[in-house]
Amino acid sequence: MVSGAGYTVADAVQNWLDYGLSGRDPATVEKCKILANKHVITGLGARKLVDLTADDVDRWLADKSKDLSTRTLRELRSILVRSISRAQARDKVKRNVVLLCEIPKGKEGRPSKSLTLAQAEAVLKASEGTALHAYVVLSLLLGARTEELRALTWTHVDLDSTPASIMVWRSVRDGGDTKTKKSRRTLAMPRRCVDALKLHRERQDVAKKAAGDRWQDNDLVFASKVGTELDAHNVRRSFRTVLKKASLDPKDWTPREMRHSFVSLLSDSGMPIEAISRLVGHRNTTVTETVYRKQLRPVILDGAEAMDQIFGDT
Repeated sequence: MVSGAGYTVADAVQNWLDYGLSGRDPATVEKCKILANKHVITGLGARKLVDLTADDVDRWLADKSKDLSTRTLRELRSILVRSISRAQARDKVKRNVVLLCEIPKGKEGRPSKSLTLAQAEAVLKASEGTALHAYVVLSLLLGARTEELRALTWTHVDLDSTPASIMVWRSVRDGGDTKTKKSRRTLAMPRRCVDALKLHRERQDVAKKAAGDRWQDNDLVFASKVGTELDAHNVRRSFRTVLKKASLDPKDWTPREMRHSFVSLLSDSGMPIEAISRLVGHRNTTVTETVYRKQLRPVILDGAEAMDQIFGDT
């Protein structure tokens, strides 16, 4: 027996936001809240759930497809499906009509791109003397994800062994896990990365003394002025400053595209896709080919050695 005669779509979505996201990464929760409030609740929220039809959802998705990407449409549909499924399990509605609806093709988003060698060199040069220098160097010369670098600790950096190495074992995701099991990897570092990290550690020691009792020792390599974790907004803002110094339009580039550039530069140098896939921590080469299809070239020639050849060791 259905007990939700006055229960609206907004009620269902809000209930899911309040109680159905337990254990999810905070960033994921925040994203769901923004999408739900901005698009789902404003578009369909006033409808009584028992009166919602598949045609209503089809029209809503079609209207959203004029301005949103296919990926965003998929996320909106998922929010609605999960919200109504939760309501269905609580006898608020008999069936989930959203399951009858297909996702239309959305608006084309901005494709990710990669820096040329000249642009990469300009960005590296522009980052010198800034707090983001070592971050930029590791992004471009190791291909680490921004979420992995923000969680990197000094315990996982070995600057004294030969070769020097970095253990990419953590991320800022919920629980500290990397994106996949294959993402957990240990990489040899090019000379340029070693030098940048040594200088970065010296600067951080100065920052610690300046912060005094305000410093929170989290062992983070990339931290705020008081030792706390950087958030994505901090990184993007600092990266824009570097881009301006490099005479590149900050609106055209994001920090994650340094990873795309890493793939492209290695591919251009002749490194096989199998080796690139291992370096970036993908499950298999299919993922690499799919995500970085525009950056890969037909190839033949390991990370640290190749990047030293490309950029030089100073």
